[in-house]
Amino acid sequence: MGTRSVLRADGVDVRYGSHLAVRGACLALAPGEVVAVTGSSGSGKTSLLHCLAGIVPAAAGAVVFEGRGYETLSDEELSGLRRERYGYVFQHGELLPELTVEENAALPLRLAGQRKGPAHRAAAPVLDRLGLADLRDRRVAQLSGGQAQRVAVARALVHRPAVVFADEPTGALDSVNAAAVLDEFLALARDRGTAVVLVTHDENVARHADTRYVMRDGRLGVPVPAAAAAPDAAPGPADADRPARSSA
Repeated sequence: MGTRSVLRADGVDVRYGSHLAVRGACLALAPGEVVAVTGSSGSGKTSLLHCLAGIVPAAAGAVVFEGRGYETLSDEELSGLRRERYGYVFQHGELLPELTVEENAALPLRLAGQRKGPAHRAAAPVLDRLGLADLRDRRVAQLSGGQAQRVAVARALVHRPAVVFADEPTGALDSVNAAAVLDEFLALARDRGTAVVLVTHDENVARHADTRYVMRDGRLGVPVPAAAAAPDAAPGPADADRPARSSA
């Protein structure tokens, strides 16, 4: 993997009122790199992810995507970046209840101006790989928590974004579906050069990343190879029949 950064954070603080949730975070993300951010609940992981994705502003420092700092972008440009170049999996899905599974998954393509037919055809193989093909006409209220989370993953990946941000994407899933979701992230990174940032408590997910950061009390630790950070992690379903990934 090359050293060119598609996204980086330079000394980023995130503040909510008087509470400093993230303190001086530095992170560099290369195209095709999968990064895992781990740490205890309340350590600042989600706040950092929201800042990296341009959802909340940095109180100090800078977030830079492809050479442009967020502070130089207009609100319209930042919205366009989130809509067209980023994919985001929220911890609780955040699907639109009035839309079907297929409509939710195709939403980024529709917002980008694609017609309904082509957008739905593009969403179909992603839904199929995530085990959702038979549910495409259901609405959110008819889904289990795990099914809704997989729809949220499909929505984040359907437009082949430059960067995917995922907040506990496997937290509501059983081991088989968690493996399918992890495979989608890894395939997108390997085959499309998409950079992926995963906030996770799942050691099996974290150890399949290229790089791991541990967050404590709002401070992001130094990056280490994920395998070295969790040498005793037990293999999981996502290991089956997968070729080894190179970090070169």
